[in-house]
Amino acid sequence: MLAMSEGGDRRARKKAATRALVLQTAQRLFEERGFDAVTIADIAGTADVAVQTVFNHFSTKEELFFADRDAWVAASAAAVRGRAAAEAPEEALRRSLLATLEDYLGRLGEPSHRSMVATVAATPALQVHERELTEKSRRLLQEALVEAWAEVVERRKPDALRRAAALVAATWTTSVRTVADEYREPMPPPEEAPALAQEAVALLDRVLRGLESTLRTCETLHGRD
Repeated sequence: MLAMSEGGDRRARKKAATRALVLQTAQRLFEERGFDAVTIADIAGTADVAVQTVFNHFSTKEELFFADRDAWVAASAAAVRGRAAAEAPEEALRRSLLATLEDYLGRLGEPSHRSMVATVAATPALQVHERELTEKSRRLLQEALVEAWAEVVERRKPDALRRAAALVAATWTTSVRTVADEYREPMPPPEEAPALAQEAVALLDRVLRGLESTLRTCETLHGRD
């Protein structure tokens, strides 16, 4: 049994090391040559692995580009589910979205992050994938809100809760995406990134607090007919 466990651990470590090698190689080539100029075969050859090995870890070139850069996708849903007992779901959501925006825009002063953002802005295929990630984030958030609100409302109304969660997930996700787009295009000078991030966060905070205030008047979430 111990030998089997050790063998499984070795395989897992080898698999993780291969994934890391492929990812590091791909992202270096993307930065050096540009996303469109790099093929999966280029990545495999440079990493000295088979093309199929690349596909064993990543389904598409776009997935490779965003790998380990997409923690934000599940962050909002995780914040809602992991909130303190006394914290309302929408408060946890606002806190998470503000932190995500501040991190994203604040790092525009870093060369690697600036390069990533510029590459997305110049590459339609990556823009499509980014929108797909945003939609995935919205769906995860909707599910988390339904669960959270079902715990606190006095009267269970599954359809009404689902619709309310869908609306909140869509409007709040769109709000943070819109603010991020407005402050990243055109790309600010690196030295201005921290101040612009704070300005953007203040703007988004006002928007979300307004939405939160409206949400608190929603009869569905208070269990009234």
